[in-house]
Amino acid sequence: MPEHNEDSAISFGPFRLFPKSRLLEKEGSPLHVGGRALDILIFLAGRPGEVVDKRELVKRIWADVNVDEGSLRFHVAALRKALGDTGKSARYVVNVPGRGYSFVASLAQAAPPVAPVPLDIVPPRSLPVQLAKMVGREEVIEKISNGLSLYRFMTVVGPGGIGKTAVAVTVGHRRSQDFGGRVFFVDFGPLRDASHIATTIASALGLTISAEDPTPALLTFLKAGPALLIFDSCEHVLDNLAPLVERIVREAPQLRVLATSRESFRSEGERIFRLFPLDCPPEREDLGVDEVLTYPAAQLFIERIAQSSGPFQLSAEEAPLVASICRRLDGIALAIELAAGRVNAYGIAGTASLLDSRFSLQWRGRRTAVPRHQTLAAALDWSYDLLPAAESATLRRLSVFAGPFAPEAAATVAAGDGVSASETLEAIDSLVTKSLISPSGSRTLRYRLLDTTRTYAHGKLNELGETRQFARRHAEHFRDFFERAEADTSTPLPEWLHVYGAELDNVRSALDWAFGPDGDPALGIALTAATVTLWVRLSLFAECRERCRTALAALGDSGGDDRVRMQLLSALGWSLMYGEGRAREARPILETTLEIADRLDDKDFRLRALWGLCIDQFNNGQFGKARALADRFANAAANSPDKSDVLLGDRLMAVALHYLGDQNDARLCIDRVNASLHVLAEKPKIFPLDLRISTQYFRARILWLQGLADQAQALAARTIEEGLANGHALTFCSVLGQAACPIAFWAGDFAAAERHGAELLEHTERHAIRLWGLWARAFNAAVVAKRGDVATGLPLLREELNRAGDARFLPRFLPLLGELAACFGEADQTDRGLEMIEDILARCNDRQERWYLPELTRIKAELMLKQTKGLPAAEAAFREAMDIATHQGARSWELRCAIGLARFRLGQGRDAEALEVLETVCRPLTEGSRTADMREARGLIAQLRN
Repeated sequence: MPEHNEDSAISFGPFRLFPKSRLLEKEGSPLHVGGRALDILIFLAGRPGEVVDKRELVKRIWADVNVDEGSLRFHVAALRKALGDTGKSARYVVNVPGRGYSFVASLAQAAPPVAPVPLDIVPPRSLPVQLAKMVGREEVIEKISNGLSLYRFMTVVGPGGIGKTAVAVTVGHRRSQDFGGRVFFVDFGPLRDASHIATTIASALGLTISAEDPTPALLTFLKAGPALLIFDSCEHVLDNLAPLVERIVREAPQLRVLATSRESFRSEGERIFRLFPLDCPPEREDLGVDEVLTYPAAQLFIERIAQSSGPFQLSAEEAPLVASICRRLDGIALAIELAAGRVNAYGIAGTASLLDSRFSLQWRGRRTAVPRHQTLAAALDWSYDLLPAAESATLRRLSVFAGPFAPEAAATVAAGDGVSASETLEAIDSLVTKSLISPSGSRTLRYRLLDTTRTYAHGKLNELGETRQFARRHAEHFRDFFERAEADTSTPLPEWLHVYGAELDNVRSALDWAFGPDGDPALGIALTAATVTLWVRLSLFAECRERCRTALAALGDSGGDDRVRMQLLSALGWSLMYGEGRAREARPILETTLEIADRLDDKDFRLRALWGLCIDQFNNGQFGKARALADRFANAAANSPDKSDVLLGDRLMAVALHYLGDQNDARLCIDRVNASLHVLAEKPKIFPLDLRISTQYFRARILWLQGLADQAQALAARTIEEGLANGHALTFCSVLGQAACPIAFWAGDFAAAERHGAELLEHTERHAIRLWGLWARAFNAAVVAKRGDVATGLPLLREELNRAGDARFLPRFLPLLGELAACFGEADQTDRGLEMIEDILARCNDRQERWYLPELTRIKAELMLKQTKGLPAAEAAFREAMDIATHQGARSWELRCAIGLARFRLGQGRDAEALEVLETVCRPLTEGSRTADMREARGLIAQLRN
């Protein structure tokens, strides 16, 4: 590779390439190409005539980034376009198929002209030394560098510490040769008197000016030739600097100005480039080292650790912590660098724990940095001290918000005490312009303070003794906000969750304050009661349970507001019933709720309590008692002015009748509800499940048992789509677990069953819904066994059911217990299977849980067939199963029993009896031709007829 000294150039055609200065000229004028394209040209021109392998070229040009060959092709095409390399006449860079690229131009060496140094000035102040490596900013630097060829005045805008100065300095070095070395850096940070702006610029240019007004001399100098002025930290002198910049840009046509500021100049001809934080790893549990290190924020963190502490290898255990640190520091480069500097002393885990303290704001960085960049507090002091009183007050007060907030909330909480609501909103607009508040969200306008800014501003709030006042306003606002939320019945659930769910962190913060040492417990109690709807609709039952218990403890055992107590007890009961295996604790709490509701004659909460108690009886297997409570609910609902209450009574009764084994009457009830589903869509009461969707999946179960397989499968598929669109976590679990999974399993579509089971398990893990997660694991094991791998499926199913503990006696687990008994038979453990099936049958008879009795009795018959002495008893069991199924209106079970009985009779040579039983059962079935049972039945009929 030829060596070039500092001033040497590579000449080819009309071009001259200066590798060290990163300059490409065409016929003496600078030719601007992208940074990557220029890197490619420099590398290839340094190895003229050689074919450079594509992988080597990618590795050299993108040393720290993983890219594919498409990126290389794109930048080579851009380079060839800039060179006018059409492939027909002049050719400089050629592609050698299957190998790589080669620079094929004829070369000549030439010396570049040296820019003349003005004789009337002292040597100018040089640019600050650029960082050895800029992480995550290459694209930004390239855009700004190229932008200076198109725009004469650019401002890099962003919050303090984000890296504006480093980017501007790097651009200055990159473009220095384009301006003949006339690149001047002017730091306005130390300037306190704005009347000295022109003198400060003159000093940076190396001019000695004795005139009172240095502007004319500045213009004379700047008109002499191309020049780039970099104005740094301009936010505090904008009023005076803006008109001067407009003038010098207008009157010096070869001048370019690149400024950095926390807000724009709002000047004529200004082009704003907003610098955003470095990309951070997402909040996800399965992040590995390799993925974390693909994000610039993490790359910067690790590189700065290595600079201060020596070689550093990120471990798998530390990767999530690094991701969390970067997110909590909002990708702010200065904050990340300062945090990285603590790792040598505290380790990564210790550094992460320190981020919660204001101490982190005082971490010191490089000694060579300007004072305002040496700590986060200094950087924020610099911005805060420049604010007018209304803006500094607004910033302090907004620090009580946790996460994003709406403009209306900001005006409600932060206004007052000398700052009106309109002034607050004006102050927010100004703070956004000054990069102290960030817009957040795309669908609706929201704002947020970066975490470091919020910590700083909250410290100022504490210093001035204002914290309790504005924390109270914050809690009062969200109490009022969520009192309106429960009455908001016109908003569809997904939109409701978008609007109200966004405030979860603010609610948590307000409750933590209210029940804290300096808080207001009465306000906390009211806020808890108002927020129940949110927790339920987000399926956050554990949090709802704990928050309600805290509020009830603060309310005390005597006195207080009975209505609030009733609201909290109702929510506590429901959260226990639908939560993590705490259902047995729900009944006494719901009974107390019912007592208070009766005493207050509150019809709404009477129905809520009755509903909860009925579900509690379902969960505890007392289906006769559940039916009685459903009757009581229906009687109470009959006098309700709300038509939806009657529908809820029908829905509750349909579920009770379904489990009791009366599918025909259950169908009548569920169809009445189905005919008026639109009424349930507007139901204002709190229910842990979407009432419309939960009605549909129970209807699908009933349709399946009645032998209407096609309708059931179509309805289940529709319900999956609605459940996904609905966005309610617990509802979607129930859609999959109550309908999609079992119906696919019963239909013999094990591929669909496996798919739905995997989806349910993933959903439960993502939303931490433990009970459905236990069921999903057991169901998936049953699918494995049913697909023929009993050796794997049986022990796995047994293990998962044991892990479920008492939950395995919930109605949803009953079919899985039956499948376990059947698996024992397949594994030649017939006695164990029969023992288990007898226990299950006894429990079902005690509980009046009859809906699955035909299938359990059929499984018992199949197990008996495996015992020689059990043949007569097996036939009796088949007939018993068919009789129960016929009585229940469960034609699907009846068909399955008929198949078992026909196979038994066929084995005994009783072909005519076998054919008769199959034809009798199949004749009225008009659906389900694609189900495994119907295919088997028709296959047997064809065999017997032949």
